[in-house]
Amino acid sequence: MTSSDAKTHHHKFTTGGYKSPFFCAQESCREPVRSSPSLIDCTFNFSSVSFCNNENVQNMSRIHTLSPRLANQIAAGEVVERPASVVKELLENSLDAGSRRIDIDIESGGVKLIRVRDDGEGIEKSDLALALSRHATSKITDLEDLEAVATLGFRGEALASISSVSRLTLSSKQRGAGDAWQVTAEGRDMATTLAPTAHPEGTTIEMRDLFFNTPARRKFLKTEKTEFSHIEEVVKRQALSRFDTAFSLRHNQKIIHSLHAAQSFKDRERRIAAVCGSPFVESSVPIDITASGLKLYGWVGLPTFSRSQADLQYFFVNGRVIKDRLVAHAIRQAYQDVLYHGRHPTFVLYLELDPANVDVNVHPTKHEVRFRDGRLVHDFIFRSLYRALGEVRPKGEQASAETAEAEEQPGVEQGSTGNVSVSLPVHAATGAGVGWQNGAGEQHAMPLPQASPAFNHRSTSAPTSEIREQMNAYAQLRQTGLPAAGIAASAASDQEHPLGYAIAQLHGVYILSQSQQGLIVVDMHAAHERITYERMKSAMAQEGIKAQPLLVPLSLAVSSREADVVGEHQDYLASLGLIISRLGPESVVVRQVPSMLIHADIEMLVRDILSDLCEHGQSLRLQNHTNELLGTMACHGSVRANRQLSIPEMNALLRDMEQTERSGQCNHGRPTWTQLTMSELDKLFLRGR
Repeated sequence: MTSSDAKTHHHKFTTGGYKSPFFCAQESCREPVRSSPSLIDCTFNFSSVSFCNNENVQNMSRIHTLSPRLANQIAAGEVVERPASVVKELLENSLDAGSRRIDIDIESGGVKLIRVRDDGEGIEKSDLALALSRHATSKITDLEDLEAVATLGFRGEALASISSVSRLTLSSKQRGAGDAWQVTAEGRDMATTLAPTAHPEGTTIEMRDLFFNTPARRKFLKTEKTEFSHIEEVVKRQALSRFDTAFSLRHNQKIIHSLHAAQSFKDRERRIAAVCGSPFVESSVPIDITASGLKLYGWVGLPTFSRSQADLQYFFVNGRVIKDRLVAHAIRQAYQDVLYHGRHPTFVLYLELDPANVDVNVHPTKHEVRFRDGRLVHDFIFRSLYRALGEVRPKGEQASAETAEAEEQPGVEQGSTGNVSVSLPVHAATGAGVGWQNGAGEQHAMPLPQASPAFNHRSTSAPTSEIREQMNAYAQLRQTGLPAAGIAASAASDQEHPLGYAIAQLHGVYILSQSQQGLIVVDMHAAHERITYERMKSAMAQEGIKAQPLLVPLSLAVSSREADVVGEHQDYLASLGLIISRLGPESVVVRQVPSMLIHADIEMLVRDILSDLCEHGQSLRLQNHTNELLGTMACHGSVRANRQLSIPEMNALLRDMEQTERSGQCNHGRPTWTQLTMSELDKLFLRGR
């Protein structure tokens, strides 16, 4: 309908229900009407006639260039979601400027004021006004720089977007310069004003009245407490990414965090404890692994220290905090069959690789990345963490001075398997006085709690004759067929073992053991279940996967991508015991499956495996199904509750636990043992006061 027709065209109203908007009922005109009619007995009466705004319709069809102000506010919608987004962008700029101290001042949850001051390189006077314009940056110059970004920021949109929705003041003094200068910008017109100011070397960015010129967006902000909690989380992430930089956070003139620069390993642990809590540090495994041009280091929480939510998970790629599905999948797989269902692992991990092998320009907020070789990264993370968690062992009190010094240097190679070096100084998981060692037998010192002064003279070691009697009885049990593979040759010696020696059995369920540190309680069924499970997995790995042809091959209709994957991964599928052939563009046939899974849902299993291959380049579905079956068999083959064990049998179980991978948890992720130290027992009975 043309604008001339609008002069004679009267609206016929139609509605979709009560309180729904009114539209013109003519098919050629579906414009909303500007005045609302009154409804009387389903008949519309009008005090005035409303017409279509066809002139605006014509204007909407014309292409035009957006004004700089509107373009900046649209960009701000992508970059500035809430006050925490502003803090993130400003902190990244400060870190890229080489700052060694950053102070953050917040008022009213960041809506009223955000001030970030650093001691970085500063900005030259002639570049101050340019810094507030769009696509202005000093971090990249050509396409080659974009393909290997080594800085946190690079797009040059942050300051322009922030200044378009706030009142922004940028003050800076370049290192070695004589004068400091200040530039201001206030929303809408984006006009800048340059003036001299007093300022030390570095930069201060002050943002006031966020969204003052876009009130609709301000309505979407949450309470002051909620917005500040998001800001605090951003500061924590940046503090974990750069240990060499000091951070200070204040909210409404109150100091919330004051984190000093951390150089040594112990200082880094203290920062981790300040951000993530001391329990995390005490129940984590520090790792440092290098292979295939990739380096993974940091802290991974033991399975016993899990969370109900995924709120203590930090992963950094070349210093940039990310949340990536590929990384999350690899870490989740590393915790398979040791994490209780519904729980989430905890970790603070750092991955370093060539910047050219990772694309950080895939999301406006830069939270997501894309790896050039995703399968290599996934496999490296999974195998590194899986091995590190599997090599954790209970250890005794003694440790060499060299190992204690190595704790200060996490990068020192202490064990080596092929081209992977592992450094595992590990903290206690279930008791404050018991540490851990890796599978190579390398022990790492842990500070043990001091008993009360009045009881330091007590002897906690078992009598020599009793130890020898128990070990001799255990040797006889081995000869009679009790499973005891992997027990060290020194088991009959007089040395103290990490899990101590059994003294009693409680209600036919728990083993009570006495160690040098105190009392250890073991769930005998859960412990024996893990031992049996690990032996079955080892035996199966040595014998290989036994496959069985299907009497009637199974034909499946799949997507063309999944059919291509079958052709690309024939050898990999065959190594899993699966023989799958491609029949057509969108069909495959399954001819052989693993013998253990002959009664499983083959169609669902194959579809899941192909889906994983499309997404991650590999699949652990078959291994998980096999492990699930082995776990069920191990559960039924383990000692049951109310079965009375002799002292030698209980000690045999303890020795097996010390040599078995992941013996701290059963197949379902439940803990198998815990400890009460002598100092904890003394506190229970108020001893030594």
